[in-house]
Amino acid sequence: MTSDQAQAQMMAQLGIQAMIPGPSGDENAPNHANYDEALANPFPTLPDPLTTNAGRKVTTADQWWKLRRPEIVEGFEREVYGRVPATAPRIRWTVTATDRERIGFTPVIARRVIGHADNAAAPGITVDIRMVVVTPANAKGPVPLLILFGRDDFPAPSQPTRTEFERIDAAIKKALVAQDPGLAAIFAAHPAYPLAQEPPFRFPERDARGDLPRTDQLIAAGWGYALLDPGTIQPDSGEGLTEGVIGLSTRGQPRKPDDWGVLRAWGWGASRALDYLATDPTIDAARIGVEGVSRYGKAALVAAAFDERFAVVLVGSSGKGGATLLRRNFGEAVASLTGGEHYWMAGNFLKYGAAKADTLRNAGDLPVDSHELIALVAPRAVFLSYGIPEQGDARWLDQRGSFMAAMAAGPVFELLGVKDLGVGYDYRAAVLPPVNSGLLDGRLAWRQHDGGHTDQPNMRYFIPWADRQLGR
Repeated sequence: MTSDQAQAQMMAQLGIQAMIPGPSGDENAPNHANYDEALANPFPTLPDPLTTNAGRKVTTADQWWKLRRPEIVEGFEREVYGRVPATAPRIRWTVTATDRERIGFTPVIARRVIGHADNAAAPGITVDIRMVVVTPANAKGPVPLLILFGRDDFPAPSQPTRTEFERIDAAIKKALVAQDPGLAAIFAAHPAYPLAQEPPFRFPERDARGDLPRTDQLIAAGWGYALLDPGTIQPDSGEGLTEGVIGLSTRGQPRKPDDWGVLRAWGWGASRALDYLATDPTIDAARIGVEGVSRYGKAALVAAAFDERFAVVLVGSSGKGGATLLRRNFGEAVASLTGGEHYWMAGNFLKYGAAKADTLRNAGDLPVDSHELIALVAPRAVFLSYGIPEQGDARWLDQRGSFMAAMAAGPVFELLGVKDLGVGYDYRAAVLPPVNSGLLDGRLAWRQHDGGHTDQPNMRYFIPWADRQLGR
């Protein structure tokens, strides 16, 4: 199916005849998104994370774990991100390559690991999840590790020695002369010209702030990292809903309204990566975290919310469907997701962006909101990261809406005995902290840097903060 056909098929299941068009990200367009704070909170009262659906106040940690948390999980699974079905495939991990490399001046061991999904029930759909795992070679014990959503590239593939390059060069020239004897005279006239040569040494590259890449900083701090390719878990498109792990679970058929969407599938894939990493004796299974930026920031938060084994999460510039409030009408809207990126979410989520339906709903009717998604991670460690619009981290992401959500999640962290942001719980009066002035004293942290759509400038703050939270 095309993405439009997948959306239409789900609309038919839900009795929806038309969808609200999402606002434009172009501030000069006639249908541009709202950026007026006076209009940003049409549903100013958020669901109370410490009041059960029956109206009972939650006052103890035991009530949170046994009563309230399962209700919030159910709300997100049914209406927002979808359920992981019992037919989700088993994943078998295999190391396909191991390379001894260097990141900067630190020796590391890099492994490419492939997670093959059992496709016996749907042989026409093949899923091989790709991941590269990098750990310090000389660590004295198991190291903490951060899963980053991204391409599974080796950091610095080891190179042949000069002697080996000379052998390669001689073999290439010999093969070319065999194919074209006239090349022998050219090679003889230029005896010093190599076709294969040893690349020059390069010092690690730093950005304008002088910071090394995120992966270099992690290794230098004694962490490992894994690059997990989300596109090999589930395609980022509506057309791909009958492929990937979602397609395997539905046997290539259309989804039901509460089946998982792409964000949940990516989060589930991070959990399957954790399954493998927890078996590695060089990695500290109790100190594995997950990170992502933008749509992958949404997926990282979803992964940590649903899987309590993740010890820490770094959520970068995530926007709607991630850390910012769904009830907010500022920048990206619920209609942006129900229209353009409907496949990220459960089918049921379309109900909250319908223009014409058997029963009309809006964002204010959602049983849960993003402050409760953040609260699901408590008492584990959450670091929310944003940049500034002037550098490309657009207002569309609603930085203030995420800060409001973090404040509203605070009471759960406090109930569970850990420190939150430390700025109170009056989210309606939330004022963003100054840029480059983070709130990093608690298990829930916030920092807005003066860069763009990346969490790179915050990595130098995240690592020592995470070390403190993880007791390193």
